[in-house]
Amino acid sequence: MNVDSQVTGGKIQAPSAFFSQPKAVWAVAFACVISFMGLGLVDPILPAIAEKLHATPSQVSLLFSSYQLITGLAMLITGVISSRIGIKWTLLAGTFLIVVFSMLGGLSGSIGELVGLRAGWGLGNALFIATALSAIVGLASGGAAKAIILYEAALGLGIAVGPLLGGELGSISWRGPFLGVAVLMTMAFLAILFMLPALPRPNIRTSLLDAFRALRYPSLLTLGITALFYNFGFFTLMAYTPFVMKLDEHGLGFVFFGWGVLLAVTSVFVAPKLQKRWGTIRSICIMLFLFAMTLLAMGIWTSSLATVIAAVVIAGAFLGTNNTLITTAVMVSAPVERSTASAAYSFIRFVFGAVGPWLAGKLAEWFNPHVPFYVGALAVVCGILTIVIGRKHLQHIDAAAMH
Repeated sequence: MNVDSQVTGGKIQAPSAFFSQPKAVWAVAFACVISFMGLGLVDPILPAIAEKLHATPSQVSLLFSSYQLITGLAMLITGVISSRIGIKWTLLAGTFLIVVFSMLGGLSGSIGELVGLRAGWGLGNALFIATALSAIVGLASGGAAKAIILYEAALGLGIAVGPLLGGELGSISWRGPFLGVAVLMTMAFLAILFMLPALPRPNIRTSLLDAFRALRYPSLLTLGITALFYNFGFFTLMAYTPFVMKLDEHGLGFVFFGWGVLLAVTSVFVAPKLQKRWGTIRSICIMLFLFAMTLLAMGIWTSSLATVIAAVVIAGAFLGTNNTLITTAVMVSAPVERSTASAAYSFIRFVFGAVGPWLAGKLAEWFNPHVPFYVGALAVVCGILTIVIGRKHLQHIDAAAMH
């Protein structure tokens, strides 16, 4: 869910014009849009998958859990792979895996099979997203600042369009979104293959242990644990609310489209202003608190369709802002390579947060539809408490943003 935002000494820079770029940059950016669509693509079709494959909500939510688990584990090896075979071939490998597993997912016949294939999709996505930013920065004109804003724009567009496309294709068949991604990522594969030049390999090869060594820094570990709790609430919203709203594929697609638009806009335009006014760490806490209150409201008024829809859309603003803020903090949290810090952070939040989507569905089955939102809100509050407890290790992050 988080990306490397434009960071200069811990400060998020405001976006500027970036349209004058080589074709290779646009090829990678296009692939980024399609890749990021995968996050919200399945949201509108979750109830349809449950109905057609005779699965419970908790079983369907494993589509997110398997995706998160494998993405987190794969983050540990992306640096090892890209430092040996190069950025271009790592991108192509990730893209190819997404094509294969999304296509097979569209042809699957059971929920267990689909969950396993979604895990394979997570592997491909990890390889792709871990190296896409490096490719764009290495090729873009106008410096790293404009390149990273372009990457953020691709992320936002993908997250916003994913649910809309998923709703449209899902109204035809639940298999449609999976097969649609396979076609689009095939186009992205060809664009990268023929338009992206070979980029130089890093001088230093990354070790599998680098990410674990980075977690020795309390600042990075604190942010990773915070994101773990935050992800729990995030995927409660993503994986569970489609079953609560009980809308058709079109309806769910439009709701999460609104969510994605707010997420995209705030991640690029709002986060820099909040950071300038309140600082990185305080802004993160404020966004987490507002998100927790949104989940609490959804728990109280679960039976009110209008309230749940409004809460989902509004939550996009808090999530988008927090995504940029917390990733910015991670990038300057420890004296290690940014790619290493990102891998360590992603490992914690994805692997240990993977239980969230499944548990949300189980809590509804064990108790009632309100409980998953209460537990999600509590988890996000635990994220705030983690920052409060580890605050002394994070002071240098705000200091970096001042320069």
